[in-house]
Amino acid sequence: MQLGTRWPVGGVAPATLPEVVTAAVRAVEEELRADGVDASTWRWTLTWLEGKPVVELDDGTVIRYNTASGTATITSNDFEAHAEGAAAE
Repeated sequence: MQLGTRWPVGGVAPATLPEVVTAAVRAVEEELRADGVDASTWRWTLTWLEGKPVVELDDGTVIRYNTASGTATITSNDFEAHAEGAAAE
């Protein structure tokens, strides 16, 4: 069983995340900065579903990891993006 955690926007993501998921977190945070959103009190929540990380931001943005393709999918009310890349080894 893997335990989840929480961390602040702009903080260091857990080392257990695949690199592509960490990259997706950074992409969301950069988008927030570019849009001038004050996310200083927001936090990310990491949970594990069937051994796969699911990361959710306080605004409802969700990042899911696809082990088969080594990709992360970002879903939010504002946009959907697909971050491609190999999983961290």
